[in-house]
Amino acid sequence: MVLYIFIAVITTLLACRVETAKNEEYDYIPLNLGGTGSHNLRILMGYTTRRRALSALCLVSVFVILTALAALRLEVGNDYGTYVVTCHEIFQRGYVVTEPGYNLVVRILYTLSGKEDYLLMFGVFGAAIVAVFLKVIRDQSDCFALGFFVFMFLGFYYRSFNTVRYYFALAIATFALRYVVKPTVQGMIKFFVIILFAAAFHKSVLIVIPMYFIARIPWKKWVLIPLVIVGGGIALLRGQIMDIAVKLYPSYKNTVYLEEVHTITENAAPILGCLFVLGLCIYCYREAIADRADNRMYFNMNIMALVMYVSCYFIPFVTRLVYYLTTAHILLLPSLVCSVKNKKKKKIVLALVIIYCILYFLYFLRDADKVGVRVLPYKSWLFYDHRWLNQTDTF
Repeated sequence: MVLYIFIAVITTLLACRVETAKNEEYDYIPLNLGGTGSHNLRILMGYTTRRRALSALCLVSVFVILTALAALRLEVGNDYGTYVVTCHEIFQRGYVVTEPGYNLVVRILYTLSGKEDYLLMFGVFGAAIVAVFLKVIRDQSDCFALGFFVFMFLGFYYRSFNTVRYYFALAIATFALRYVVKPTVQGMIKFFVIILFAAAFHKSVLIVIPMYFIARIPWKKWVLIPLVIVGGGIALLRGQIMDIAVKLYPSYKNTVYLEEVHTITENAAPILGCLFVLGLCIYCYREAIADRADNRMYFNMNIMALVMYVSCYFIPFVTRLVYYLTTAHILLLPSLVCSVKNKKKKKIVLALVIIYCILYFLYFLRDADKVGVRVLPYKSWLFYDHRWLNQTDTF
């Protein structure tokens, strides 16, 4: 637990020195520094060059730290052993339910390694997940430091130690949001290509196609009525909805998870989180939501997530479907803070975001060692002997 807190704090401090891509647009605006124009330009170019170099160094440092933590882990994650067995079956051409893109990558890595090196597989996917999320935050967030803070303290990074296929697809889906926010023909082609690529690693990502486009439509107040009706219909058609969900997550088929009784209170924390974001959006609606297509879309996605949490509570893996919507919080929350012009109100919004993220992080760490999460205790193969896991091994 102490390690996770330390990593979150140190990387966030480094992130404070990283410039967003939006900020770099203003690097070469001429400044009145006195003297000749060419002298001004040389001073400005020297300053911006050093700032960019520092920004790049801090960004690379964050990437290295997060990738190292993910790559060095051993038996961390509730499905770690399952992945080892699955990769073994993939390499041996056995029957697996994983997608062809993932299977191909595993075969390539194992072939290049010359052995069934599952540590290499976890390392490669850990690096890919971190790289894509950092790219998303840097390019699409109004403030890299705050977006990264939300990413770390809402637990998105640490949860990626589970179900690496899913989190790789989630990262790519979040990246693809840029092409839906301001849709063009060329952008839509890129969006579908990217989502189909992500589906080659986890087919559940296909659900973002209808969800993102519904969220992109400018909503009127009356839209809440059909949302409530749809939510009620889902609750009445549990059997049919569960069949669709299992097709997206075939690994749950014929397992005890589908026989368990689930209650809405199990998702109390994420529901409260969606309610908090909803309230904050309403508080900042005029400044941050009304005139921004991207924030309106993220706002609608938060409402859809809330409806899904409430109406689909009986699906044991409903959070995996809703994360495609709530991951946009890493873009929405920083934008809320940056869009508020009133200094007093901005401080209030910033304080609320920081308090919410810290409280959620503490809640996450409290349950991080429980079944279904199991990202604690952290173990590394640097200090523990690692061995092959099979279907009878436990850890």
